[in-house]
Amino acid sequence: MGKSAVMSTIASAPESWPWPPIVRASVGWHLLAVGAAVFVPGAAPWAIGAIVLNHVLITAAGLTPRSSLLGPNVTRLPKAAADRREIALTIDDGPDPEVTPRVLDLLDAHGQRATFFCIADCVLAHPALAREIVARGHSIQNHTAQHRHNFSFLGPRGFAAEISRAQQVLEETTGQRPSCFRAPAGLRNPFLAPVLHRLGLLLVSWTRRGFDTRERDAATVLARLTRGLAAGDILLLHDGHAARTAAGRPVVLEVLPPLLARIRADGLRAVTLPEALAA
Repeated sequence: MGKSAVMSTIASAPESWPWPPIVRASVGWHLLAVGAAVFVPGAAPWAIGAIVLNHVLITAAGLTPRSSLLGPNVTRLPKAAADRREIALTIDDGPDPEVTPRVLDLLDAHGQRATFFCIADCVLAHPALAREIVARGHSIQNHTAQHRHNFSFLGPRGFAAEISRAQQVLEETTGQRPSCFRAPAGLRNPFLAPVLHRLGLLLVSWTRRGFDTRERDAATVLARLTRGLAAGDILLLHDGHAARTAAGRPVVLEVLPPLLARIRADGLRAVTLPEALAA
């Protein structure tokens, strides 16, 4: 199936959301606990404990970026892409006027493609740079409007406002409507999945990450990304909010040259997420 057909299928997805088993079980658990508290003498403390335990489980699922308990979550490329020896290099939190142009030059020099999960407010601040990302063969996807630190605490309306606004800004700026979404830090709650479903967006996390927003040693970041590197992996780096080496250089710029060389040496090819997910 071609990319356009896949996008059409996603866009025409039904409005109703098939709630995941853990969410349906949570509703039943709450009803059972309330019923026990009301009708069973002395059961109230146990019922409260059961509800608290349930909330802890749901919260833990939302705080685990690679979890699929709260809804679909792409953590690896599909088998067809892995069979083609493809990986996805994803770069978050930009565009950044200092770092992103040099990232683009490095990608061009090695003949590889990347997916940039961009913050809409940064795109508004640097629209020409966003258009250059697309013009040079890369993909821009949705990383919310503002990258709010309290994003995982939002409800349905808050999620819809942040994500819809980002969709509009990114499409109007680049001419391409995002099909993938990544939450800030990968954190979320049960209300996110139905909003993404309604907007025709796929939640994408990663296979491995370098923690390059806080790790200043490029060798450590590189080791995290390349340890067990294999076809189908989704790698995470940052052009925005990038940590700096002791010499003051953005870590991503130190990591990319040896990482891209390793990708080529292993017979792998970095492609955009829409390309990898289209089949």
